Formats: sequence, C-alpha cells, structure tokens
Amino acid sequence: MSDHAATLNPHDSDIIDPFCDAMWLLHGLAKASLDAYRSDLQLLALHLAPSGTALKDISQAQLAAYYADSYAQKTAPATARRRFSCHKRFFKWLIRANHRTDNPQATLSTVKSYRSDPQTLTEAQVEALLNSPDLGKETGIRDKAMLELMYASGLRVSELVSVRVFEVSLLDNALRVTGKGNKERIVPFGEPAYEAIKTYLDTARPALLKQRVSDDLFVTQRGGEAMTRQMFWKLIKAYALQAGIASELISPHTLRHAFATHLLNHGADLRVVQLLLGHADIGTTQIYTHIANQRLQDLVFKNHLRHKNEP
Repeated sequence: MSDHAATLNPHDSDIIDPFCDAMWLLHGLAKASLDAYRSDLQLLALHLAPSGTALKDISQAQLAAYYADSYAQKTAPATARRRFSCHKRFFKWLIRANHRTDNPQATLSTVKSYRSDPQTLTEAQVEALLNSPDLGKETGIRDKAMLELMYASGLRVSELVSVRVFEVSLLDNALRVTGKGNKERIVPFGEPAYEAIKTYLDTARPALLKQRVSDDLFVTQRGGEAMTRQMFWKLIKAYALQAGIASELISPHTLRHAFATHLLNHGADLRVVQLLLGHADIGTTQIYTHIANQRLQDLVFKNHLRHKNEP
C-alpha cells in the first residue's frame, strides 16, 4: 500500500479496498494494475482531505478541480489517462454497489493530449545490446536469454519475469504467456532466442539455483529467487550503457517497442503484431506504424532521386 495510506480517512480506505478486490474478481487485473488503481484513488482522497469530503461523496466540481490541478502540475499524459480510467471504473462500481446514485465523471473528459511515440532502437543498436552480456558468467548467459527472448517475442517486462519453465516449448519454439487481464496467448520465438534459452537451461540456470527448485524460468544468484521487473530494468540500463546507447532511448520496454517497429518495417501485418503484443485494441498497436512510416519517409527523402539536392 502507498505511503499516503497513513493519512487517509478510514472511510476512504474502507471503500478503496473492496473496489480493488472487485476489480481483481471481475476483470482479473494484475497486481501492478491494482496497486496503480489503489494509489490513484488514494491521491484523489488526499486531494479531498482538506474539504472533509469522503471519496465516495466527491462532487463533479471537486473532481473537475482535481483534473485541472493535475493538468497544471503537468502530469504525464499516460498517467492522466490511467487515473481517468481508474476513476471511471470506480464511479461505476460505486453505483452498482449502491454507494451513490450519480456519476460525477459522466460529463467530464480527460485532458486532450497527444500520445507520444515510444522510444525504439535501430536494428544495429539492438544487436549491440543483445551482444553485451558476458557469456563467461552464469548471469551473463541468463541475461542474454532474457534479452533475446524479449526481442524475439515482444513480451512486456512483467510477462518476461513471470514466465515459468513449463510454459516454454523448445520443441515448438514458442511460449505461453499470461498477459493483462489474465489473458493467455501463444508467442513464437526464433532460433537465436531458442539457442540462448537452451544454453541457459542446460548450464547457467542449474548453477544459479544452487540445487533449489523453482518454476520460474529466470532466477537470480540469491538462491534461485525470481527475477523482478526492477532488477531487469537495472540490467537493461547497464547493458545499454555498455553498448553505447543513449539513456533517453532506453526504457523497460525498449526491446518490446523495437520488436513491434522492426516487424512492421519488414512488412508484418498490423493485426499479427497486435496479437503477438497482446493488445486488446488495435489502436494501441497503430502507434508503431507511425514510427515505421516516418522511417520509410526519411529513407525516401534521403535516397530517392527526386528528393536529393542537386549538386
């Protein structure tokens, strides 16, 4: 629970917890999503605290003021959208649970903002990143397998660190992934990822486990504990620095973005990429077409005879 929880009105905590439980039961939201929703509602409750208004009794004017404050504080667009979505579900749940009869958000809208393009890497940069781990070490062999699998399959970081051994089929070059909303999908991977995973399973993983037993595919040196998102993020940053890649190009999902962009650059169908990424809405996947199209345009302007400057 957030550090804000200690200053919350007890009545607000009593309404937030059942809501999060309902979101888990009804929509199968992952722990990270539930934690984000909980934090979003706690922040809204804290905004109301000086007025003495309980979270479930917020008025439309108070909610509009909160959105205005968020805009003034230059809240990141993605964060603003997530909070708006959280509130939307919260107020609908309040009505269904007979905690109120109206929806204060009904005629409000989130801040209109552009969706920024995800940062991605060139194929040469990806190659440099994938070749960064030291294969003379067990951890390097593991990291090589993680990087290769992420780039080969487009997994989210949370999905990558959650893969279990029995969900990987080296015979079929595929793995079963449980994504957002507990939705499963089958994702194929190529020969480089196959070789990296097989080497890891045959050599490094048994050494890292130290005779312990674990279902987690990727484990740490600490007695076979599962790799975490935070640990993987640190690894990505370290290997990017080693590969000479600018820090602004790096994010936890760098290789996921590169996977999608490079597939589209090489002619993959958008709906196939949507399925591989596990996007519920193709509109989410379409953001990658802008990057791919921009690169094609740059290529034309750079190389086409009619676009070249006369000597």
